[in-house]
Amino acid sequence: MDEDLRNIVLGVLATGVSASLGWLTRTYLWRRGLRRKQAFFGLPGNAECLLVVNRESGGDRSVHRFDVFALLELSALIKDCGAQARILSHDQTHQGFGDRTEFCVGGPYSNRRMAAHLTTLLPGLTVNVEVEPGPDRGAFTIGTEPYRSEAGVCEYVILARLTAGEGGRPVFLFCGQRAITNQAATRYLARHHAELARRHRSGSFVLLLKVVNSEAYGPDVVELVADVTRAAMTAPSAVPAAT
Repeated sequence: MDEDLRNIVLGVLATGVSASLGWLTRTYLWRRGLRRKQAFFGLPGNAECLLVVNRESGGDRSVHRFDVFALLELSALIKDCGAQARILSHDQTHQGFGDRTEFCVGGPYSNRRMAAHLTTLLPGLTVNVEVEPGPDRGAFTIGTEPYRSEAGVCEYVILARLTAGEGGRPVFLFCGQRAITNQAATRYLARHHAELARRHRSGSFVLLLKVVNSEAYGPDVVELVADVTRAAMTAPSAVPAAT
């Protein structure tokens, strides 16, 4: 009986030790993952960040519903990092970058803040902001390569993480040819941030994404077209004046 009791006690102790080691390991891995996530987003615990949103074309103070969905995707990421978000309209944000992480949503035609970021940080990327319908409306030009959209079938969006300014906190850009592509980019970031952090150890990156058949699949089917960091961040060469 004593031998059986000793075996039972040893078994209970071994189970307890194994459970404790398992819990400690899971806690360590969770904390390590959290630290890496916070570092990637520039969001240590209790930090404040900015969510800069555009206004719906033709609206007064309305925000397109797909941009609202994009904000919800980003809010979940921010909450997971233990940080806090402040939502500002694009025309209410009068400050530099680098002091706080910023998430900027919307194209330059409806988001002045985005237009400023593209001019300052991505001189090699231009967006056609003409309001008249046409094949080049909303088209991206990266370097010398054009990317035109076909509404509901094939549309493009820029997902960028840029580090600039004295504070070193990143600016995330979600610049799409339609509002639904902005949400597609935020969802792509939510799903692939760990992979992006490993791949782009230098910090800054600019990705061109293609949203496939949004008419049928919404923002869910997204393909990585190319890493266009170098081309987007390189100012085009000046054309020599004719003599």
